[in-house]
Amino acid sequence: MATLTLKSEEMKLFPPIVRDFASYKAVIEGCSEKTVCEYLLDLRTFFRYLEAERLGIDLESEAFTQIDIRHIGLDVIRQIDGSQVLAYMLYVGENRSNGWAAKSRKLSSLKTFFKYLRVSKHLIDNDPTVDIGSPRKRSTVPKVLTLEESITLLETIKNDSESATVLRDYAIVTLFLNCGMRLSELVGINLTDLDQQLRSLRVIGKGNKERIVYLNDACRAALLDYIAYRQGQDTSRVKTTALFLSSRNQRISNKTVQWMIYKYLDMAGLSGRGFSVHKLRHTAATLMYQTGHVDVRVLKDILGHAQLNTTQIYTHINDENIASAIDANPLAHVKVQKNKKPVQADDEEEE
Repeated sequence: MATLTLKSEEMKLFPPIVRDFASYKAVIEGCSEKTVCEYLLDLRTFFRYLEAERLGIDLESEAFTQIDIRHIGLDVIRQIDGSQVLAYMLYVGENRSNGWAAKSRKLSSLKTFFKYLRVSKHLIDNDPTVDIGSPRKRSTVPKVLTLEESITLLETIKNDSESATVLRDYAIVTLFLNCGMRLSELVGINLTDLDQQLRSLRVIGKGNKERIVYLNDACRAALLDYIAYRQGQDTSRVKTTALFLSSRNQRISNKTVQWMIYKYLDMAGLSGRGFSVHKLRHTAATLMYQTGHVDVRVLKDILGHAQLNTTQIYTHINDENIASAIDANPLAHVKVQKNKKPVQADDEEEE
């Protein structure tokens, strides 16, 4: 997906009403730049779709990506109805191969935009998205590492004698697997976010929401080793307060962390199975819930979820649990012999 920044010249290519919406979300509601950019990109695709339909432009052509939407105003927006929104959702699903998550986000962007126009600014009377439900998600079991695989991954990193960043990388993966934090939260950690005893740290989650992440013994030990190593290095060139540094003494990037995780998954013999940085968050949550018996409401706060139903994805039951449940059935070892008739009570009642 194309990238966009709020300070970019591309902002001038959006209609004034959309730029006002972006400013409102950023300044008044405090949405992150990433979130606002996603809104803008989704709205751009939607308005280009409407213009392509109106002008007869091929939806698969290069011309689609060049459609000018700067003229879109309230006169056009007030004419949009639910059937056009539904047709657009069908288009992104079939023509752009958008899955459940992408379609849900695009619809959410439209709902947020039209709600802003109707509720916050009172510029329209009817919301064409109000009666459109979110796409249904196909139920899937999250991919997670087992406890043994998690230990193997940590051991692989610890035993990497060739890496100059092994202590940093070990600390990063330890935090992922123990605390279940998001990638953006980890790279955003500053030295000032750690308390002096390394009992907890502060992270900024989705929607710029701040929360405290408590650290266990494994996290403290990994951080102490990394910080001691870092303090022994030449820090004269360090111009950032970031906890985790790149080889250039800058805040480590998302891509660097992702590359590092993939490298060690491969070294540990765990590649090719769909594991990723985010799957380490899945793993931490699943281990806490299934093995650590952490209450789902506590897990919600640990992960920084706004809604409990988001957390419930981690309460899935693995195949081993299912097999154990079947074996626990009192009939599991009952074998009826041939030609033996069951005894039936005279007053047997049907349940």
